[in-house]
Amino acid sequence: MVNKYKKTLGACCLGYVTQSIVVNLAPLFFVIFKKSYGFSYSFIAAIVLATFVIQIAVDALSVKFMGVLGYRRCAVLSQAVSALGILFLGLLPAVMSNRHAAVLISVFFYSVGGALIEVVISPITDSLPTKSSEASMSFLHSFYSWGQVFVILVTTLLLLLTGEGSWNLIPFAWVAVPLVSLIMFTRVPIIEPEPQSAAKATGRLFGRKIFLLTIFLMICAGAAEQVMAQWASLFCERGLGVDKVVGDLLGPCLFAAFMGLGRTYYGARGDKIDLRRALTACSSLAVVCYLVTVFSGTPALSLAGCALCGLGVSLLWPGMISMSSKTFPRGGPAMFSYLALGGDVGCALGPYLTGIVSDKVLASDAGASLAAKIGAGADEISLKAGILAGIIFPVAMLIGTVVLGRASKKKRE
Repeated sequence: MVNKYKKTLGACCLGYVTQSIVVNLAPLFFVIFKKSYGFSYSFIAAIVLATFVIQIAVDALSVKFMGVLGYRRCAVLSQAVSALGILFLGLLPAVMSNRHAAVLISVFFYSVGGALIEVVISPITDSLPTKSSEASMSFLHSFYSWGQVFVILVTTLLLLLTGEGSWNLIPFAWVAVPLVSLIMFTRVPIIEPEPQSAAKATGRLFGRKIFLLTIFLMICAGAAEQVMAQWASLFCERGLGVDKVVGDLLGPCLFAAFMGLGRTYYGARGDKIDLRRALTACSSLAVVCYLVTVFSGTPALSLAGCALCGLGVSLLWPGMISMSSKTFPRGGPAMFSYLALGGDVGCALGPYLTGIVSDKVLASDAGASLAAKIGAGADEISLKAGILAGIIFPVAMLIGTVVLGRASKKKRE
């Protein structure tokens, strides 16, 4: 990489740490929200759904405005709005009597910022002069995973030291990350996209059936990752009966660590690894991990399944972006916006499906009967049922990557 662009890659990596805060901070407070504010599983699922539905809307709009505003302005805006949303998450529930509305207002702002991060930082990284764009993309996304580890570790430690009653002070500390990233994006060199008609780019992309398959696989990638990432903390505590601190460290934290290891390894060795085969292997591992998490008879094995699932899903999202960039080299900003759109649809759909199924099983006679029959708690049965419903996404990903790999060899733009 040209030396002057190393700081650009650094700004992009820190920007993805902001994205990890946006997506993963609130779920660490879900148990507190349920205890203190009486939030139902369905409303908790709605928080996740709102996060990604808002991102979906911004993704769709960005197809038109990103090419007009340019990468730099979008990158700065993404960090500014994310910082405001994170700040509101700590502030509004403390000053508003309607805690449901307070949380949702916060979700709106940081979700808009998160959506802009997704649609602008990947194409900025893809445009940099590097030896392997696939490796750079995986390296970039590894910072999301390492950011997730850092968010979980630091937030868990602060909750342990200050107590759950002071949870709303923690978001104030995390605002520093997007503010630093914002300053960096105002200064680093950025290769702006060539002007092109959004309608023309859209027509070119959607005129190819293989691109529709790519969007579908982005949906599966987002869902397969976020079902486990968003529900792991609550599942470990309420489903497995593990202490919150231990559960967060052995569940979502190890999940993120394994995801980071997978992405970092591919970032270092990606030029020597066949991406299609790597995606197939990762999808297969994710399926196995979902099954172990749900059907294991011991908490330790369930935690192991949850953690190793991070390795299974590690390449799904960045891998699909890299494969699309290779298959559609003239896709431009529109392509990255549509890929982010598909990924966010999956991020919304997967965790929401888990929440709905969990609530349905929890309220059903069949769920209560099964729990009594096997000597398990109602929360354990309901949450395992919800996670099991999410296995459809890594299974679809496994099948789809095989089909896409064959199709991409025959058709290239």
